[in-house]
Amino acid sequence: MKQPVKWQRSFRYAYEGVKYALATQRNMKFHFFAALIVLLLALFLGLTKVDLLFILLSVTLMIVTELINTAVEKAVDLAMPDIHPLAKIAKDVAAASVLVSAAFAAVTGMIVFYDPIDRLFESARTAQGHSFTAGAVWVLLSLVALSVIVVETRFSAKGRWVKPSLLTAVAFAVATLITCTVKETLPALLGFFLAGLLMLVLYDKRTRGFGSLWLGALLGSFITILAYYLYHTYI
Repeated sequence: MKQPVKWQRSFRYAYEGVKYALATQRNMKFHFFAALIVLLLALFLGLTKVDLLFILLSVTLMIVTELINTAVEKAVDLAMPDIHPLAKIAKDVAAASVLVSAAFAAVTGMIVFYDPIDRLFESARTAQGHSFTAGAVWVLLSLVALSVIVVETRFSAKGRWVKPSLLTAVAFAVATLITCTVKETLPALLGFFLAGLLMLVLYDKRTRGFGSLWLGALLGSFITILAYYLYHTYI
């Protein structure tokens, strides 16, 4: 049987490494999903060539450091299966590289996407001067909570494959409501930033799965947008 040439073997081994990291590492799954969302958003907003290069650099750096972190962890576990201070230092330093690259990616994203999102929000504000009353806000949040509970209980008998997160639904509903009511973009982005931080905390604590968190976020945002549109159409 003909053996593959050296470069083909190298490519195959590298591909197997990516598949292993994606299949076994929770953070790698999150990074890949975040990269997909960011790249789709970049195409949708029509970023410039320079902005796209910065986005690609951030995504690549984040994924590469996560791959290196995974390799270091497995090598340390192989060489030092028992707990050792030096093994802990090696893992901590490798994890720190991922944190630095993730921070760079977050800052780059906030700088690159701010102006396009600001223009998008500005063109979408067709109902300026309107706002929810205090009672309407509480009704909206109650509606979001009830919708999440109904969705979860309605499909729970069919394998419990749909379990949206109530906390992320409420958090993104509040962030979306801020976006619909304020006249400036920065408070809206800060609202989504805080909602995203809550999602990361819940994901890190493993209280809910990644799909459950995103489903709750999408559900909360969708219900808020729909309620805002209907509220200002029929009042």
